[in-house]
Amino acid sequence: MDCGVITSKTVLLLLSLAFWAAAAGLSYVGAYVINTYKSYDNFLQDKYALLPAMIIICIAVIMFIIGLIGCCATFRESRVGLGLFLAIILIIFVAEVSAFVLGFVYREKVKTDVQGTMRSVFEKYDGNNPESSVVNYLQEQLHCCGVKNYSDWTTTQWFNSTGNNSVPLSCCRQEMKNCTGHLDQPQELNTRGCADELESGLQGVISYAMLVILGFAIVKFFGMLSVCVLTCRREDSGYQPLYSGVFA
Repeated sequence: MDCGVITSKTVLLLLSLAFWAAAAGLSYVGAYVINTYKSYDNFLQDKYALLPAMIIICIAVIMFIIGLIGCCATFRESRVGLGLFLAIILIIFVAEVSAFVLGFVYREKVKTDVQGTMRSVFEKYDGNNPESSVVNYLQEQLHCCGVKNYSDWTTTQWFNSTGNNSVPLSCCRQEMKNCTGHLDQPQELNTRGCADELESGLQGVISYAMLVILGFAIVKFFGMLSVCVLTCRREDSGYQPLYSGVFA
């Protein structure tokens, strides 16, 4: 067997295994992005912000199937199978590029969504309703207080109705066990606003997903090259030399 064919088949088999590993990795990334967005969906107006994550999961399922097709086509050296393998890789490559572009677009939209909805959610805080649970969870998880900073609470209806000059206990620093939330003791509070923390966190998740997508897109590109090399060598091997002696 030609050395080039052996090398191409080895590359394709390794890429087929990489497809399965990539499917597992993309499934994890997609699920992580969806879980992160669901934790803070009250602060996001555009529900289509989950679209990049859904595309990632769909790609992961397809990649598992493609890995199986790639292994079978490579072992059998089937021209039809290799052609199908190449076509599907190309489709996935285009889908990954689309997901990368969407991720870039929605990464910039996160800031607008958060700024536009967070203040209205904080205004609905009364200590008991679902919005209150979301706000408390957000402040505890991100170690923040208020939209821009802790003083934002002074303009809310809840703050003015309680009359005790304090912010929710979820604003307290974790190490402060006896924190009462009083504004005259700011050293016990998380003073940074939640808007910046949430924006940076969500943008970081999207950036991570974009890097993963870009890496796998590069792998797909080399996979397409390997299929082309193997297919072309098979086509070359199908021709027989034409000897002049036949016409002598």
